[in-house]
Amino acid sequence: LKMSAILETPELPAVFDGVKLAAVAAVLYVIVRCLNLKSPTAPPELIYQDSALSRFLLKSCPLLTKEYIPPLIWGKSGHIQTALYGKMGRVRSPHPYGLRKYLTMPDGATATFDLFEPQSEHCTGEDVTMVICPGIANHSEKQYIRTFVDYAQKNGYRCAVLNHLGALPNIELTSPRMFTYGCTWEFSAMVNYIKKTYPQTQLVVVGFSLGGNIVCKYLGENQANQERVLCCVSVCQGYSALRAQETFMQWDQCRRFYNFLMADNMKKIILSHRQVLFGDNMKKPQSLSDADLGKLYTATSLMQIDDNVMRKFHGYSSLKEYYEEESCLHYLHRIYVPLLLVNAADDPLVHESLLSIPRALSEKRENVMHVLPLHGGHLGFFEGSVLFPEPLTWMDKLVVQYANAICQWEKTKSHCSDTEQAVSGQE
Repeated sequence: LKMSAILETPELPAVFDGVKLAAVAAVLYVIVRCLNLKSPTAPPELIYQDSALSRFLLKSCPLLTKEYIPPLIWGKSGHIQTALYGKMGRVRSPHPYGLRKYLTMPDGATATFDLFEPQSEHCTGEDVTMVICPGIANHSEKQYIRTFVDYAQKNGYRCAVLNHLGALPNIELTSPRMFTYGCTWEFSAMVNYIKKTYPQTQLVVVGFSLGGNIVCKYLGENQANQERVLCCVSVCQGYSALRAQETFMQWDQCRRFYNFLMADNMKKIILSHRQVLFGDNMKKPQSLSDADLGKLYTATSLMQIDDNVMRKFHGYSSLKEYYEEESCLHYLHRIYVPLLLVNAADDPLVHESLLSIPRALSEKRENVMHVLPLHGGHLGFFEGSVLFPEPLTWMDKLVVQYANAICQWEKTKSHCSDTEQAVSGQE
């Protein structure tokens, strides 16, 4: 027995080392998979029709054809990009100075937006204003908005940023209504104010996430809304709430978890205004009751909140009707100005099936280009060498670069038109 024990003893460390090696290999495998380290860097996929405009854009916007390189260690994970955007917005975010404007809506609601003047002359010498609609429950004080506005100002743009109704913690509601998924009333009021106050300015329309849905719906609702609009840029929107709701309840890519977190944030915002929304107010929607307040407390998804509260602000009879009517899907084909639709292939909030919508549109319409980088997450698009991201993101630079190109394109067209008129006059 002693002899056999002695003979077996040397084998134990070898077995133990093998287990350790397997454990280390497993951990490394999980890290590589989670961080998506094997994913290549590449230029974004572009879907567009061959036209004079698209050829001009490809020449004028190097970011469209250059590879997007996220931070080496974590930048290829859509989850980490999304989480970092959600937690900190941006790094070393500036504090641009703006004036807050208040507009009274027909139903008694008070819309607010912040106005930021340009810090330099625009590259075309023209007066151009960016009208910006942030993401869900966001406003001008969010870090990603501040970073983008500061960069746009330095490139000669005036910026007007909508504060979603009820989103600012220090602004009380003046009517029993909050922002919804596709209500364009407040954005329209802001744009009309800009057009009236600055009669010479031209507009660049920008929407982030939910804001992308609102700006596209706004432009498609009425042809007059596209007057004096040079172009529109939508970043990381989902295009159809009706289609998205099914995918948002799935655990694939942790969407159900994100859904829960976003619903929890929405609950806090709604409950901070519960006296106006659920109190004894003669103006409140008759269908909004104390029972809905009880359902709000137990809601674990955005769909439950939308069904019990949000759709009732505008009198929709069902969640399906609300999502159908509030989505920009049915308005995209009515947009005739240049339209840039940006999504990330690894966005955990926007299911890949939803990307067939911008793809199909850009394959048919000459004014539309769909840009799809491999990485970026949801409104992340951080850039950086190894670990630490840069203050400006790929997204910030692309939106301004595209807007600059469109402004140059319009000025060139205008100059050619003036020359033709002069020549015809001499003849």
